[in-house]
Formats: sequence, C-alpha cells, structure tokens
Amino acid sequence: MGDRTIGAMTDSRAMARAILLSRRGFPAPNPHVGCVIVRDGEIVGEGWHRFAGGPHAEAEALAAAGERARGATAYVTLEPCNHHGRTPPCSQALIRAGVARVVVACRDPNPVAAGGLEALRSAGVTVETGLMADEAAEANWRFLTAMRLGRPVVVAKAAMSADGRIALPSGESRWITGPAARRAGHRLRAEMGSVLVGRVTAERDDPLLTARIPGVRNQPLRIVLDPAGRLPSGLRVFDGSAPTVRVTEGPVAGSLAVGRDPRGGLNLRALMAELFRRGVTGVLVEGGGRTIASFLRAGLVDRLELFVAPALLLDGLPAVLGEAPGSLESAPRGRWVSVRRAGPDLRLTLDLEGMGETDPCPER
Repeated sequence: MGDRTIGAMTDSRAMARAILLSRRGFPAPNPHVGCVIVRDGEIVGEGWHRFAGGPHAEAEALAAAGERARGATAYVTLEPCNHHGRTPPCSQALIRAGVARVVVACRDPNPVAAGGLEALRSAGVTVETGLMADEAAEANWRFLTAMRLGRPVVVAKAAMSADGRIALPSGESRWITGPAARRAGHRLRAEMGSVLVGRVTAERDDPLLTARIPGVRNQPLRIVLDPAGRLPSGLRVFDGSAPTVRVTEGPVAGSLAVGRDPRGGLNLRALMAELFRRGVTGVLVEGGGRTIASFLRAGLVDRLELFVAPALLLDGLPAVLGEAPGSLESAPRGRWVSVRRAGPDLRLTLDLEGMGETDPCPER
C-alpha cells in the first residue's frame, strides 16, 4: 500500500505512533496492540492494551475520539479481534463508531480472535494491511512468535559477572548486577507473563518472583520445577501473592505432573504444551544454571537475556551447568539482537538459531 497523506498526517507517521503506543503496558498473555485514530489530518484518539482483562487498544482510542471517530481512519498494529472474550470484539466497536477506513500492520495468527478484517470489509469499511508490518511484529515479538511455534516463547535470563559466573562458590549471588539491570529483569517478568525457576534456586534463594515495577496490573505466573514435590510450602513463591504452578514428575496434590523425558529429566516439552493450552504465551527462565541448561538441551530456548556486571568471580558458579557440546560445529548459535547499557552493566540479547526463519507477520 502507498503512504497516503491525510492533511498533515501520513499513514506511516500514524502507524509509527501506534507501534510506539503498543510497546506500553504489560498485556501478557495477550498481544501488544496500539491504535491511533486520525480525522482531517489530526489524531483524535489513541490507546494501547494496558493489561489482560482491560480495554483493548481500539476501545481506548474510540473512547478518546468519541463522535470524531465517524468517518475517520484507524491505524492498528494487529488485526482487530472478532470474538467475545473478556471484552467485546473490537471489529464491531470500530463498525459501530462509523470508522471509514482501517489500516492494519499485521493479521492476527490466533484463530480464536481472527476474522476482524473480514467483518470490517463486510460492513463496508475500507481495510488495508501490511503497513510497517516488520516494526509492528518486532514490538509484538512474544505473542506472534508463540502463535507461530504453537508453544510459549522461552527466554532464559541470567545476571552474571564478566567471566560468566552467576554466584560465588558459596552460592552468594545478591547482587551481581545493579538496580537498572534488576529493574529490567522485573520488566521481563511482566512482559513474558510467567517466570520459571528450578528447585535449587527456589530453595536456596527463596525468591518472590513477582514484577515489582509501576504499571503491572497482573502479576506473572510463577512456575517452580520440583520433580519430587519436596519443596516446603513456606517458601515465598507459595505465598499466594501471585498465581503459582508447582511442576512435578508424578502426581502430587496441587501440582502439575508432566512425567519424564528420555534423558530422565522433567518433560519440558509436555510442560510447554500444557502451559500453552492454558493460555501462556511467554516463559522467562531465571535459573538456576542446570535449569537453563535443561531448556537449552531440549531446544526450547528462543532468546537469551544476559546482564553482565563489570566484575570477576573466577571460581564462582557458571551461568549454565550442563554437558558441553561435542564440537564447536554442534554448539547452539544465534544472532545478536542488541547490546545495551543497563546502568553500569551490559544487557546482551541473543536470539538462538531457528528464530525469525519465517515471517512473524503472515498474510500481511
């Protein structure tokens, strides 16, 4: 589609604003969506999906626009939903508001919510798709990738020293990185919608595993791998302040049993399938080293988020504890997404091989 000019506002400028808005909020497990409504070259309404269960981006933008939405153009980063969930369908809201034209960056790959474009066209609304699709897809990476893979996206996160250690030999690890890196870690928890640790980390560190930053309405699901169901109920992760799932090998009261894989560990693929069935679209694996290694070994890690402090721990505990690959050629590889500063620390983001090989925004 061309870049149409409406008064002083071009399609690209309006969509860029919608994409910027879409990055706000913590809507997991739902997608990030932004919406901008333009009439006579002026933005008359805008919104974004702030949290799961709250108003969708289109509903927020239409509420802000009021009667000025009639005859206007709506720019939306993801196809307006066409089903009754916790909120009414956005496609029908746009039709009722009298919006004349809808420009969409990406189609919704979720079959439950899809169909909004067809509903709009049937109602006589002009619909165009594909504008700034790559940028919109990148802002909605978690959701679109999960829909493509048919399982939650898995991000492994580690805070480490410059020589790749996550703790002293004694196990002491607070705090390797500074406040800025820790805040970024809390944002990752909220963004992914769930956070996972192994039994040793839960027992040794007694983490709360909540996202303690402004703007979080729904706390992430806390997932604890406890194969034999031996963890004491007094740990903070079981305090009831956020939903928690204990994952075990066999039946244990109140747990999710997933069995074992051929290597003898918990069946992580079965766990991911069950979590996806329950609506989870992202899992942040925070440790420890053996747990991260088990996800790497299962081929389930899609992205690594490494926070590196300018310190050396020498004989400390390594970030990943597992078998080395048989050769350099067989070592997992990926591509660097970004290298940023987080206060005095570095934040390295790495997508592992296999990610991004197909269009994240199909049927543009």
